[in-house]
Amino acid sequence: MKEWNSFDTITKGKGMWLIDSKGNKMLDGVASMWCNVWGHSNPELVKAITNQSKKLQHSSMFNLTNEPAERLAESLVKISPGMHRVFYSDNGSTAMEIAIKLALQYWKNIGEKKKTEIATLKNGYHGDTFGAMSVGFVTEFFSKFKKQLFPTIQFSVPNKYRIPKGFTFLDYQNYCLEKIEKKISKNNNIAAFVMESGAQVAGGVMIYPKGFQKKISQICKKYDVLFVLDEIATGFGRLGFMIQYEEQKSIPDIVAYGKMLTGGYLTMAATLTNKKIYDSYLGEFNDWKHLFHGHTYTGNPIAAAVANENLKMYKKNNLIKKIQKTSKIFEKFYQEISEINIVGDVRHKGMLMGIELVTNKKKKTPIHPKKSINKIFFEEGKKNGIYLRTLGNIVMLVPPLAISEKELDLLVNRTIKTIQTAKSKVV
Repeated sequence: MKEWNSFDTITKGKGMWLIDSKGNKMLDGVASMWCNVWGHSNPELVKAITNQSKKLQHSSMFNLTNEPAERLAESLVKISPGMHRVFYSDNGSTAMEIAIKLALQYWKNIGEKKKTEIATLKNGYHGDTFGAMSVGFVTEFFSKFKKQLFPTIQFSVPNKYRIPKGFTFLDYQNYCLEKIEKKISKNNNIAAFVMESGAQVAGGVMIYPKGFQKKISQICKKYDVLFVLDEIATGFGRLGFMIQYEEQKSIPDIVAYGKMLTGGYLTMAATLTNKKIYDSYLGEFNDWKHLFHGHTYTGNPIAAAVANENLKMYKKNNLIKKIQKTSKIFEKFYQEISEINIVGDVRHKGMLMGIELVTNKKKKTPIHPKKSINKIFFEEGKKNGIYLRTLGNIVMLVPPLAISEKELDLLVNRTIKTIQTAKSKVV
């Protein structure tokens, strides 16, 4: 926080670039915190915001509704296999709080009072509020609050870069899945299994091996455990597919969306459930089955209007196919990045890349300098005209989804240059 007064003031965004008060340009390598889709100042999205702001700026969804929110809910259900209804909120953490509450109350609503425990994956991340911290505990972020968080049952994620001795990667995957099934099969009190869909992003860009998520969904179905997915950072094309759980062949009971829902222009999130979950809340007033949860800006019509335009643009511009083509640019740099002496591993899927920094390639020792890696890489990146953020010892590239091949090539090239110039400061 001591650094706040030295932060740059961004005065304008144009396309994939951010421009500060001194006129300096930075290529947005983190999609303004992983949410930007079309770049900055997109005229179609700006028009959608402007038009709606002239008609209805905000109206509560307590006893009321509005047309943009209704239309968006229909679209979200249509593109989300197995989902039936939408519960709006205003950010990803809250969408996950709602998902957790929905899952826990579902069992009470149907008379199963013993199902109160949550299973999750180690090093997952679901947000910064207390419920989200509990199910997504990243030690570096949340250790100061550990005593205030509710307990969860945590399982390991198979990490191809750090395989235990005596295991092949396939052996390790099977071992992790066996541990999950063994625990769930013997514990009838587990209400839900909560995990990010497709990859752990803030936890270090851990891409799940093929079939891992599908197998967990099958285990949950087998032992009557709700399967809850977080697609806030991984859905809507970030990993190369519109709905990541569809690509993973693992339909959940509850899923949360956020970040790219509005193209990154306004804050909005959504938690979707299947019909089974929704129907469990349909009691009479005196049954007290209602979900007592709501926010002032739930279903905000301006946010919903820009989200509707955003979804229309995905289809009109065939964005998912474009992402699948553009993201191949990352692959051509694998070797060059891997050969840098402080790079231990490179992980990539779709429009997401994580570059793990180590002090010893052979021992795979993570870099833990006394100075902030994030500050060093931000400052070095700025010199090279790019906006970068790191998480721990992971350099992350999370560009706007519609970035051109030329601009993505430029971003990766400048990231390589940044790592080269920063390495003497972090080792």
